[in-house]
Amino acid sequence: MPRSPQVIGIGEVLIDFIGVEHTSLDKAETFKKCFGGAPMNTVVGVARLGVKAGAIAAVGDDFFGRFILEEFKKNGVDASRVEIKRRVRTTLAFIVNDPVKGWVCIFYRSPWLKHTSDTLLSPEDIDYDYISQAKILHVSGFALSQKPARQALIKAVRHAKNSGVDVSFDPTLRLDVWRSETVLRETYASMLRLSDIATFSREEARFIFGTSSPKNAAEKALKYGVRIVGIKLGSQGSFAKARGGPEVYAPAFKVKAVDATGAGDGWNAGLLVGLCKGLDFEQCVMVANAVGALVVTKPGAITALPSRDELNRFLEKNNVKIRI
Repeated sequence: MPRSPQVIGIGEVLIDFIGVEHTSLDKAETFKKCFGGAPMNTVVGVARLGVKAGAIAAVGDDFFGRFILEEFKKNGVDASRVEIKRRVRTTLAFIVNDPVKGWVCIFYRSPWLKHTSDTLLSPEDIDYDYISQAKILHVSGFALSQKPARQALIKAVRHAKNSGVDVSFDPTLRLDVWRSETVLRETYASMLRLSDIATFSREEARFIFGTSSPKNAAEKALKYGVRIVGIKLGSQGSFAKARGGPEVYAPAFKVKAVDATGAGDGWNAGLLVGLCKGLDFEQCVMVANAVGALVVTKPGAITALPSRDELNRFLEKNNVKIRI
């Protein structure tokens, strides 16, 4: 009987169309089709690093849905709990690196379209026994923006908590996919109260906690009951703090950045793998930084996610005495 996943991602999976040209969205002519969706990028990263991973999500009954399922298979992620929604299209995103605005992303899903696959995951789609056997359930805030997926994720999270499974929360903040900022803030607050691990970009931490200080943001997150907090600082590295334990500032590794898409998801993968492997707190953060750095070296969210051997070679090259 196959081993159950240690890390399960639940939430959105979609197709990222990433602009090849360095231009605005209206002028872009060529796009590269890529696997996408924050929690699923993370579980792909986990699987590539040698920790068994699974996915709970919904795709459309179309060629994009089939592409996603094939990518899960190629990357060793258990997709047996990914639902195929009949007569529904898979969710899409279009992303460009605008020379004026920076990275710009628009979504083809609710609230602009009535139904696309990621929003339609329902509580009845969830295999709760499957969650009970995991070590970590990793949840995206993006998928919480619409019903019935919001109810499905919250029910899954409550079940994980009751089963002794750690909950990892990444807000994946996209204001435009929410119908109400009030609902967004209430939902995030509820999730933080249910989370053991929470990770944020600098911008997300500022929006949620009202401070530009990573340390102050982490302290506010810990007050919700979170046990481990990570603040991703891009080219400045990251800051992490454990409740009743250490805090770590880890500088970024120097790499040639090509595309930042999915870097935060890769960082999450490194952190979760470090925790699963029993590394000490500082080592977990260093591994997270290394994975995030490698992701930005190629276009696409999962293209540059490293294998365990690739990560170990990168760490050795940078004189970091950690092995996964």
